[in-house]
Amino acid sequence: MGKQKILALLAAFGATLIYGLNHTIAKVLMPDYIGAYGFIMLRLLGAGLLFWMISPLGPKEKIQTEDYPRLFFSSLLGMCINMLMFFKGLELSTPINSGVIITITPIMVLLLSYFFLNESIGWRKTMGILLGFSGALGLTLFGAESQQNAPNIPLGNSLFLINSSSYAAYLILVKPLTQKYHSITLMKWSFLFGLLLSSPVTFGEFLAVKWDSLPFDVIWRMGFVVVGTSFLTYLFNVYSLKTLSPTTVGAFIYFQPLIAILYALFSENDSLDGIKIAGTLCILTGVYLVTKKRSPK
Repeated sequence: MGKQKILALLAAFGATLIYGLNHTIAKVLMPDYIGAYGFIMLRLLGAGLLFWMISPLGPKEKIQTEDYPRLFFSSLLGMCINMLMFFKGLELSTPINSGVIITITPIMVLLLSYFFLNESIGWRKTMGILLGFSGALGLTLFGAESQQNAPNIPLGNSLFLINSSSYAAYLILVKPLTQKYHSITLMKWSFLFGLLLSSPVTFGEFLAVKWDSLPFDVIWRMGFVVVGTSFLTYLFNVYSLKTLSPTTVGAFIYFQPLIAILYALFSENDSLDGIKIAGTLCILTGVYLVTKKRSPK
């Protein structure tokens, strides 16, 4: 295995680790200190500024005219719909539900690859798709008991499904751009487009935050979301896509439930029950079947 591939794998895992911790770290802030949509503006504005600040370290590149439509739609999917659905879902549901349901992303990548990239789907992957969606559907329909700081679990879980779909589409759509442009170039423009596209939805909640009276525990969590979840993860993912396929990068989300569950339980921000365990097993088994490579004859 070459050095470049090892670094790409480490980058993909680093992004997954940050995402796994993010489920709980961000959850405890909403909606008391900041609303879900206000959080998105903070993410896009903060991480966008970081990417523009470090852009002189990268090559001087200009986006070619024919690539702007792809950049626009990848920003719409990856920086707007993806973020908005995930954080609103996290506000309404629980950290463990979010950590489990979004692992369906590799299944969505496979389905979209089948329709747009002509990737084949055999019986094993079909079974994986059915199992994964069964687990997600079970969590959405039967994990409906509201709890503290989780006012609408079914709706929140449904938003996680939209989040996973949009992120899968983003991975496929942005892949060709990662072959042409430096990671920093892509991210600085993607976050700028994302900020402009989402501002009509996010600006009101962003202004409603009482910035002058936030305690330190809230500030470091916001910093983690901006620097870690928004800046480093996107940089890591785009870097890994230069070497790895969208399916491989999407498969790293397989580790998220373990990280999310362990941290949520350790910090006493969520609990496990039979429905969550059964749904998790169905989804992870489905993801395993979808991402498992066929053995050579």
